[in-house]
Amino acid sequence: MKYSIVIPVYNRPDEVDELLQSLTTQTFKDFEVVVVEDGSDIPCKKIVDKYADRLNLKYFTKPNSGPGQTRNYGVERSQGEFVIVLDSDVVLPPGYLQAIEHELSIINYQSSTQADAWGGPDRAHESFSNVQKAINYSMTSFFTTGGIRGGKKQMDKKFYPRSFNMGIRRTLYQELGGFSEMRFGEDIDFSIRIYESGALCRLFPEAWVWHKRRTDFKKFFKQVHNSGIARINLMKRHPGTLKLVHLLPMVFTLGTFACLLLILGGAALWIEGEWLDANGLRPTDNMHQGLGFFFFLLGLLPLLLYSGLIFIDSSIRNRSLLVGLLSVPSAFIQLIGYGTGFLKAWWLRCVCGRNEELQAFKNNFYK
Repeated sequence: MKYSIVIPVYNRPDEVDELLQSLTTQTFKDFEVVVVEDGSDIPCKKIVDKYADRLNLKYFTKPNSGPGQTRNYGVERSQGEFVIVLDSDVVLPPGYLQAIEHELSIINYQSSTQADAWGGPDRAHESFSNVQKAINYSMTSFFTTGGIRGGKKQMDKKFYPRSFNMGIRRTLYQELGGFSEMRFGEDIDFSIRIYESGALCRLFPEAWVWHKRRTDFKKFFKQVHNSGIARINLMKRHPGTLKLVHLLPMVFTLGTFACLLLILGGAALWIEGEWLDANGLRPTDNMHQGLGFFFFLLGLLPLLLYSGLIFIDSSIRNRSLLVGLLSVPSAFIQLIGYGTGFLKAWWLRCVCGRNEELQAFKNNFYK
Protein backbone atom coordinates (compact mmCIF):
# COMPACT_ATOMS: atom_id res chain seq x y z
CA MET A 1 0.00 0.00 0.00
CA LYS A 2 1.51 3.34 -1.08
CA TYR A 3 -0.67 5.91 0.70
CA SER A 4 -2.90 5.99 3.76
CA ILE A 5 -5.26 8.97 3.79
CA VAL A 6 -6.32 9.77 7.37
CA ILE A 7 -9.35 12.01 7.94
CA PRO A 8 -10.48 13.13 11.44
CA VAL A 9 -14.19 13.98 11.53
CA TYR A 10 -16.40 15.82 13.97
CA ASN A 11 -20.07 16.35 13.09
CA ARG A 12 -19.46 16.84 9.36
CA PRO A 13 -21.10 13.99 7.41
CA ASP A 14 -21.92 16.17 4.38
CA GLU A 15 -18.31 17.27 4.03
CA VAL A 16 -17.08 13.69 4.34
CA ASP A 17 -19.47 12.75 1.53
CA GLU A 18 -17.90 15.32 -0.80
CA LEU A 19 -14.34 14.35 0.16
CA LEU A 20 -14.93 10.62 -0.33
CA GLN A 21 -16.63 11.30 -3.65
CA SER A 22 -13.55 13.20 -4.82
CA LEU A 23 -11.35 10.29 -3.74
CA THR A 24 -13.25 7.95 -6.05
CA THR A 25 -12.12 10.07 -9.03
CA GLN A 26 -8.37 9.84 -8.32
CA THR A 27 -6.32 8.72 -11.29
CA PHE A 28 -3.78 7.08 -8.94
CA LYS A 29 -5.43 4.15 -7.15
CA ASP A 30 -2.94 2.63 -4.69
CA PHE A 31 -4.32 4.09 -1.46
CA GLU A 32 -6.55 3.41 1.53
CA VAL A 33 -8.79 5.81 3.42
CA VAL A 34 -9.07 5.86 7.21
CA VAL A 35 -11.97 7.90 8.62
CA VAL A 36 -11.91 8.48 12.38
CA GLU A 37 -15.02 9.83 14.10
CA ASP A 38 -13.83 12.00 17.00
CA GLY A 39 -16.77 11.74 19.39
CA SER A 40 -19.28 13.15 16.91
CA ASP A 41 -22.94 13.68 17.81
CA ILE A 42 -23.78 13.40 14.12
CA PRO A 43 -21.85 10.34 12.84
CA CYS A 44 -20.93 9.80 9.21
CA LYS A 45 -20.97 5.98 9.17
CA LYS A 46 -23.85 5.85 6.67
CA ILE A 47 -21.88 8.10 4.36
CA VAL A 48 -18.76 5.96 4.69
CA ASP A 49 -20.76 2.77 4.04
CA LYS A 50 -22.00 4.31 0.79
CA TYR A 51 -18.44 4.23 -0.58
CA ALA A 52 -17.41 0.85 0.79
CA ASP A 53 -17.57 -0.79 -2.65
CA ARG A 54 -15.60 1.97 -4.37
CA LEU A 55 -12.81 2.75 -1.91
CA ASN A 56 -10.50 0.79 0.38
CA LEU A 57 -12.10 2.20 3.52
CA LYS A 58 -11.67 1.86 7.28
CA TYR A 59 -13.96 3.57 9.77
CA PHE A 60 -13.37 4.04 13.50
CA THR A 61 -15.03 5.90 16.36
CA LYS A 62 -13.40 7.20 19.52
CA PRO A 63 -14.05 9.70 22.35
CA ASN A 64 -13.40 13.34 21.49
CA SER A 65 -9.77 14.43 21.90
CA GLY A 66 -9.20 16.96 19.10
CA PRO A 67 -7.83 16.46 15.58
CA GLY A 68 -4.16 15.84 16.44
CA GLN A 69 -4.73 12.80 18.64
CA THR A 70 -7.43 11.58 16.27
CA ARG A 71 -4.96 11.59 13.39
CA ASN A 72 -2.53 9.56 15.49
CA TYR A 73 -5.31 7.08 16.21
CA GLY A 74 -6.00 6.68 12.50
CA VAL A 75 -2.33 6.40 11.51
CA GLU A 76 -1.83 3.58 14.04
CA ARG A 77 -4.55 1.64 12.21
CA SER A 78 -3.30 2.32 8.68
CA GLN A 79 -0.78 0.50 6.51
CA GLY A 80 0.53 2.82 3.78
CA GLU A 81 4.18 3.63 3.17
CA PHE A 82 3.23 7.33 3.26
CA VAL A 83 0.58 8.98 5.43
CA ILE A 84 -1.55 11.84 4.09
CA VAL A 85 -3.66 13.78 6.60
CA LEU A 86 -6.56 15.85 5.30
CA ASP A 87 -9.22 17.96 6.96
CA SER A 88 -12.77 16.81 6.35
CA ASP A 89 -13.63 20.14 4.67
CA VAL A 90 -11.39 19.64 1.65
CA VAL A 91 -12.21 18.28 -1.80
CA LEU A 92 -9.53 16.80 -4.08
CA PRO A 93 -9.06 17.30 -7.82
CA PRO A 94 -8.68 14.03 -9.76
CA GLY A 95 -4.92 14.45 -10.19
CA TYR A 96 -4.12 15.11 -6.52
CA LEU A 97 -2.43 11.77 -5.73
CA GLN A 98 -0.79 11.62 -9.15
CA ALA A 99 0.78 15.03 -8.43
CA ILE A 100 2.20 13.67 -5.17
CA GLU A 101 3.56 10.63 -7.02
CA HIS A 102 5.30 12.93 -9.47
CA GLU A 103 6.80 15.14 -6.76
CA LEU A 104 8.06 12.16 -4.77
CA SER A 105 9.90 10.91 -7.84
CA ILE A 106 11.99 14.11 -7.91
CA ILE A 107 15.35 13.64 -6.19
CA ASN A 108 16.77 16.50 -4.16
CA TYR A 109 20.24 17.15 -5.57
CA GLN A 110 21.68 18.38 -2.28
CA SER A 111 20.67 15.38 -0.20
CA SER A 112 20.17 12.80 -3.02
CA THR A 113 16.91 11.72 -1.39
CA GLN A 114 13.19 12.04 -1.93
CA ALA A 115 11.09 14.30 0.26
CA ASP A 116 10.30 12.78 3.66
CA ALA A 117 7.37 15.13 4.28
CA TRP A 118 5.42 17.67 2.29
CA GLY A 119 2.45 19.97 2.17
CA GLY A 120 0.27 21.38 -0.56
CA PRO A 121 -1.60 24.66 -1.13
CA ASP A 122 -5.33 25.23 -1.27
CA ARG A 123 -7.82 26.97 -3.52
CA ALA A 124 -11.45 28.07 -3.49
CA HIS A 125 -13.92 26.12 -5.64
CA GLU A 126 -16.47 27.91 -7.80
CA SER A 127 -19.26 26.31 -5.75
CA PHE A 128 -18.06 27.88 -2.49
CA SER A 129 -20.06 30.73 -1.00
CA ASN A 130 -18.83 34.29 -1.50
CA VAL A 131 -17.83 34.46 2.17
CA GLN A 132 -15.82 31.23 1.84
CA LYS A 133 -14.06 32.63 -1.22
CA ALA A 134 -13.28 35.84 0.66
CA ILE A 135 -11.89 33.89 3.62
CA ASN A 136 -9.85 31.74 1.27
CA TYR A 137 -8.40 34.89 -0.29
CA SER A 138 -7.42 36.34 3.07
CA MET A 139 -5.72 33.06 4.06
CA THR A 140 -3.72 32.75 0.85
CA SER A 141 -3.00 36.30 -0.30
CA PHE A 142 0.49 37.76 -0.13
CA PHE A 143 -1.13 40.97 1.17
CA THR A 144 -2.37 39.25 4.34
CA THR A 145 -0.44 36.32 5.84
CA GLY A 146 -0.36 34.10 2.77
CA GLY A 147 3.37 34.72 2.59
CA ILE A 148 3.83 33.57 6.17
CA ARG A 149 1.85 30.38 5.57
CA GLY A 150 4.19 29.35 2.78
CA GLY A 151 4.07 29.12 -0.97
CA LYS A 152 5.84 30.37 -4.05
CA LYS A 153 5.99 33.87 -2.55
CA GLN A 154 6.50 32.80 1.03
CA MET A 155 8.01 35.31 3.44
CA ASP A 156 9.69 32.67 5.62
CA LYS A 157 12.52 30.59 4.14
CA LYS A 158 10.98 27.26 5.12
CA PHE A 159 7.64 25.79 4.16
CA TYR A 160 5.71 24.41 7.14
CA PRO A 161 2.98 21.97 6.02
CA ARG A 162 -0.48 22.40 7.52
CA SER A 163 -2.72 19.54 8.52
CA PHE A 164 -5.47 20.30 6.00
CA ASN A 165 -3.10 18.93 3.31
CA MET A 166 0.03 17.25 4.67
CA GLY A 167 1.98 14.09 3.86
CA ILE A 168 4.83 12.26 5.56
CA ARG A 169 6.77 9.01 5.33
CA ARG A 170 5.32 6.53 7.83
CA THR A 171 8.68 5.70 9.40
CA LEU A 172 9.31 9.40 10.10
CA TYR A 173 5.80 9.83 11.53
CA GLN A 174 6.45 6.99 13.94
CA GLU A 175 9.92 8.26 14.81
CA LEU A 176 8.48 11.66 15.77
CA GLY A 177 5.58 10.19 17.72
CA GLY A 178 2.94 11.82 15.52
CA PHE A 179 1.04 14.95 16.50
CA SER A 180 1.45 16.36 20.00
CA GLU A 181 -1.35 16.92 22.50
CA MET A 182 -1.61 20.60 21.51
CA ARG A 183 -5.18 21.56 20.64
CA PHE A 184 -4.21 24.41 18.31
CA GLY A 185 -1.01 24.81 16.34
CA GLU A 186 -0.33 21.07 16.56
CA ASP A 187 0.40 20.91 12.83
CA ILE A 188 3.05 23.65 13.02
CA ASP A 189 4.54 21.92 16.05
CA PHE A 190 4.72 18.73 13.98
CA SER A 191 6.29 20.57 11.02
CA ILE A 192 8.91 22.14 13.30
CA ARG A 193 9.80 18.72 14.68
CA ILE A 194 10.12 17.40 11.11
CA TYR A 195 12.75 20.04 10.38
CA GLU A 196 14.47 19.48 13.73
CA SER A 197 14.85 15.80 12.86
CA GLY A 198 16.84 16.73 9.75
CA ALA A 199 14.24 15.33 7.37
CA LEU A 200 13.62 16.85 3.93
CA CYS A 201 10.33 18.74 3.81
CA ARG A 202 8.99 20.42 0.65
CA LEU A 203 6.07 22.28 -0.82
CA PHE A 204 4.32 20.28 -3.56
CA PRO A 205 2.69 23.15 -5.49
CA GLU A 206 0.60 20.90 -7.77
CA ALA A 207 -0.79 18.77 -4.92
CA TRP A 208 -3.45 21.35 -4.09
CA VAL A 209 -6.92 20.91 -2.64
CA TRP A 210 -10.16 22.86 -2.58
CA HIS A 211 -10.50 23.97 1.03
CA LYS A 212 -13.84 25.22 2.33
CA ARG A 213 -12.44 26.76 5.52
CA ARG A 214 -14.89 28.58 7.79
CA THR A 215 -18.41 29.38 6.68
CA ASP A 216 -18.82 32.74 8.44
CA PHE A 217 -16.70 35.54 9.86
CA LYS A 218 -17.44 34.72 13.51
CA LYS A 219 -16.02 31.20 13.20
CA PHE A 220 -13.16 32.57 11.15
CA PHE A 221 -12.22 35.03 13.91
CA LYS A 222 -12.14 32.20 16.46
CA GLN A 223 -9.86 30.18 14.22
CA VAL A 224 -7.31 32.92 13.59
CA HIS A 225 -7.42 34.16 17.19
CA ASN A 226 -6.47 30.67 18.34
CA SER A 227 -3.72 30.64 15.71
CA GLY A 228 -2.25 33.82 17.18
CA ILE A 229 -2.26 32.26 20.64
CA ALA A 230 -0.71 29.09 19.25
CA ARG A 231 2.25 31.05 17.85
CA ILE A 232 3.32 32.07 21.37
CA ASN A 233 2.71 28.53 22.64
CA LEU A 234 4.94 27.26 19.82
CA MET A 235 7.64 29.78 20.68
CA LYS A 236 7.65 28.46 24.25
CA ARG A 237 7.90 24.87 23.03
CA HIS A 238 10.49 25.62 20.34
CA PRO A 239 12.66 28.62 21.34
CA GLY A 240 14.08 30.46 18.36
CA THR A 241 11.22 29.61 15.99
CA LEU A 242 9.50 33.00 16.29
CA LYS A 243 10.48 35.02 13.21
CA LEU A 244 10.07 38.67 12.34
CA VAL A 245 7.31 37.84 9.84
CA HIS A 246 5.21 36.32 12.64
CA LEU A 247 5.03 39.76 14.25
CA LEU A 248 3.39 41.40 11.22
CA PRO A 249 -0.26 40.68 12.24
CA MET A 250 0.47 42.14 15.69
CA VAL A 251 2.00 45.25 14.10
CA PHE A 252 -0.99 45.52 11.75
CA THR A 253 -3.38 45.20 14.71
CA LEU A 254 -1.64 47.91 16.72
CA GLY A 255 -1.45 50.12 13.63
CA THR A 256 -5.16 49.67 12.93
CA PHE A 257 -6.10 50.64 16.48
CA ALA A 258 -3.77 53.64 16.25
CA CYS A 259 -5.51 54.71 13.03
CA LEU A 260 -8.91 54.37 14.69
CA LEU A 261 -7.75 56.52 17.61
CA LEU A 262 -6.51 59.17 15.17
CA ILE A 263 -9.85 59.10 13.34
CA LEU A 264 -11.85 59.44 16.57
CA GLY A 265 -9.52 62.07 18.00
CA GLY A 266 -9.53 64.06 14.77
CA ALA A 267 -13.30 63.89 14.52
CA ALA A 268 -13.63 65.05 18.14
CA LEU A 269 -11.34 68.06 17.50
CA TRP A 270 -13.21 68.90 14.32
CA ILE A 271 -16.61 68.75 16.01
CA GLU A 272 -15.30 70.83 18.93
CA GLY A 273 -14.03 73.45 16.50
CA GLU A 274 -17.41 73.59 14.76
CA TRP A 275 -19.17 74.00 18.11
CA LEU A 276 -16.80 76.78 19.16
CA ASP A 277 -17.42 78.56 15.87
CA ALA A 278 -21.17 78.17 16.20
CA ASN A 279 -21.05 79.77 19.65
CA GLY A 280 -18.74 82.58 18.58
CA LEU A 281 -15.95 81.50 20.90
CA ARG A 282 -13.24 81.07 18.25
CA PRO A 283 -12.58 82.44 14.74
CA THR A 284 -13.56 80.13 11.88
CA ASP A 285 -9.94 79.28 11.08
CA ASN A 286 -9.18 77.98 14.58
CA MET A 287 -6.59 75.30 15.21
CA HIS A 288 -9.12 72.72 16.35
CA GLN A 289 -10.63 72.27 12.91
CA GLY A 290 -7.30 72.18 11.11
CA LEU A 291 -5.72 69.68 13.50
CA GLY A 292 -8.91 67.64 13.60
CA PHE A 293 -9.02 67.33 9.82
CA PHE A 294 -5.30 66.44 9.68
CA PHE A 295 -5.54 63.68 12.30
CA PHE A 296 -8.75 62.37 10.75
CA LEU A 297 -7.09 61.98 7.35
CA LEU A 298 -3.88 60.62 8.90
CA GLY A 299 -5.86 57.77 10.45
CA LEU A 300 -8.28 57.17 7.58
CA LEU A 301 -5.93 57.12 4.57
CA PRO A 302 -3.86 54.02 5.52
CA LEU A 303 -7.04 52.03 6.16
CA LEU A 304 -8.58 53.18 2.88
CA LEU A 305 -5.42 52.42 0.91
CA TYR A 306 -5.11 48.91 2.35
CA SER A 307 -8.82 48.23 1.85
CA GLY A 308 -8.57 49.41 -1.74
CA LEU A 309 -5.57 47.15 -2.37
CA ILE A 310 -7.40 44.13 -0.99
CA PHE A 311 -10.60 44.95 -2.91
CA ILE A 312 -8.82 45.35 -6.26
CA ASP A 313 -6.55 42.31 -5.88
CA SER A 314 -9.30 39.98 -4.65
CA SER A 315 -11.79 41.19 -7.28
CA ILE A 316 -9.27 40.39 -10.01
CA ARG A 317 -8.26 37.02 -8.54
CA ASN A 318 -11.84 35.90 -7.92
CA ARG A 319 -13.37 37.71 -10.91
CA SER A 320 -16.05 39.06 -8.60
CA LEU A 321 -16.58 42.55 -7.17
CA LEU A 322 -18.72 41.08 -4.35
CA VAL A 323 -15.98 38.68 -3.27
CA GLY A 324 -13.53 41.57 -3.51
CA LEU A 325 -15.74 43.64 -1.21
CA LEU A 326 -16.15 40.79 1.30
CA SER A 327 -12.40 40.22 1.26
CA VAL A 328 -11.85 43.59 2.93
CA PRO A 329 -13.52 42.67 6.28
CA SER A 330 -12.13 39.14 5.93
CA ALA A 331 -8.55 40.46 5.68
CA PHE A 332 -9.03 42.72 8.71
CA ILE A 333 -10.60 39.87 10.71
CA GLN A 334 -7.75 37.56 9.84
CA LEU A 335 -4.94 39.94 10.74
CA ILE A 336 -6.61 41.48 13.82
CA GLY A 337 -7.88 38.11 15.06
CA TYR A 338 -4.39 36.65 14.82
CA GLY A 339 -2.80 39.81 16.19
CA THR A 340 -5.05 40.02 19.26
CA GLY A 341 -4.52 36.34 20.01
CA PHE A 342 -0.77 36.83 19.71
CA LEU A 343 -0.81 39.89 22.00
CA LYS A 344 -3.00 38.17 24.58
CA ALA A 345 -0.76 35.09 24.74
CA TRP A 346 2.40 37.23 24.80
CA TRP A 347 1.09 39.24 27.74
CA LEU A 348 -0.08 36.23 29.75
CA ARG A 349 2.80 33.86 29.01
CA CYS A 350 5.80 36.15 28.44
CA VAL A 351 4.96 39.08 30.74
CA CYS A 352 2.77 37.54 33.44
CA GLY A 353 4.68 34.25 33.40
CA ARG A 354 1.87 31.75 32.95
CA ASN A 355 3.36 28.37 32.08
CA GLU A 356 0.41 26.41 30.71
CA GLU A 357 -0.57 26.62 27.06
CA LEU A 358 -3.43 29.02 26.38
CA GLN A 359 -6.60 28.13 24.49
CA ALA A 360 -9.15 30.85 23.83
CA PHE A 361 -11.92 28.84 22.20
CA LYS A 362 -11.46 25.33 23.59
CA ASN A 363 -14.47 23.70 21.93
CA ASN A 364 -13.76 24.79 18.37
CA PHE A 365 -11.20 22.26 17.14
CA TYR A 366 -13.13 21.66 13.90
CA LYS A 367 -15.48 24.66 13.74
